[in-house]
Amino acid sequence: MKRHLIAALMFGLALMAANGASAGPLEDGVAAAQRQDYATALRLWKPLAEQGNASAQINLGLMYKNGWGVAQDYKEAVRLYRLAAAQGYADAQYNLGVMYADGTGVAQDYKEAVKWFRLAVAQGFAQAQNNLGWMYDNGWGVAQDYKEAVRLYRLAVAQGNAKAQSNLGVMYADGTGVVRDYKEAMKWFLLAAAQGDADAQHNLGVMYDQGKGVAQDYKEAVRLYRLAAAQGNASAQINLGLMYDTGTGVAQDYKEAVRLYRLAAAQGNAKAQHNLALMYADGTGVAQDYKEAVKWYRLAAAQGNASAQSNLGLMYERGNGVAQDYARAHMWINLAASSLTGEDGKTASTNRDIIAKRMTPSQIAEAQAMARKCQASNFQQCD
Repeated sequence: MKRHLIAALMFGLALMAANGASAGPLEDGVAAAQRQDYATALRLWKPLAEQGNASAQINLGLMYKNGWGVAQDYKEAVRLYRLAAAQGYADAQYNLGVMYADGTGVAQDYKEAVKWFRLAVAQGFAQAQNNLGWMYDNGWGVAQDYKEAVRLYRLAVAQGNAKAQSNLGVMYADGTGVVRDYKEAMKWFLLAAAQGDADAQHNLGVMYDQGKGVAQDYKEAVRLYRLAAAQGNASAQINLGLMYDTGTGVAQDYKEAVRLYRLAAAQGNAKAQHNLALMYADGTGVAQDYKEAVKWYRLAAAQGNASAQSNLGLMYERGNGVAQDYARAHMWINLAASSLTGEDGKTASTNRDIIAKRMTPSQIAEAQAMARKCQASNFQQCD
């Protein structure tokens, strides 16, 4: 289960934080932006922003952040958020915190992100409460403190914040900062899912899939995974793909599994990349294509996926999709063996040792040196 920072604010929230004034250039700009008439919004907001109107600065910052009617410019977005944040606007403080947390338009700086989230939290801003909780949850910019994370998530859920509801559910499901309680986790996932939160829909699907806090129900898991997958949730896409791959809760359909793995793999999900590679290697749901399998194994291996590293090593050992190369085979399987546990770890170690018997001592030494270099580069310098 996963937790995420919320993306920056949308126009309506930025305006709401400004004031409840009657219609004027600011409000007319919001109306224009909502109908995607960004040229008019820009014309109305730019003079206001230059005059120091914080709401216009925030909204104009959103335009530059997203490239709405202007060339996308993260640095200009940061500049505008900073102007509004300096006036004490929680919306801008929150948005500026997101930019620092993501390293967008500024050098990534978790401590600076925490600073701005904290200022917005002091004003009771729910999104900032969730995000500051997330920082404590992960120990980013602050000492890791699960109980403080839970406290902040609770503040945000008291305002009905769906992301915080989902995050609090994860804390209960994992028993992090609270006593593990699957039924309590279900409660929070249900509330967030009812608001359409994709992470909560996915996590609720996991609960039904695994029968945690609820009677196991694969069909309900599939339904929930499908809802989250339709919103582009990569974890749901891969889990739904697995359901089709194995025929669990749905009729087995390898082509649909491949389609879903591909969607998640395109988002950089290493597990999906590995699974897609397996489908190409075996010719399941697609025409067998070793080169395509190697491509996806390599992408997953570069993210540290040990199973992909092991399988990529086997492709080198057999010369499938790549020129046969025992040194690279030894390197990848050696790296995998250092991470895999249980039977998978034993299998990788056995495969490495079998390959080593076909190599000279100098070739083994070269492969080990390659493995050290690859690992030291976080799997980026491995070719």
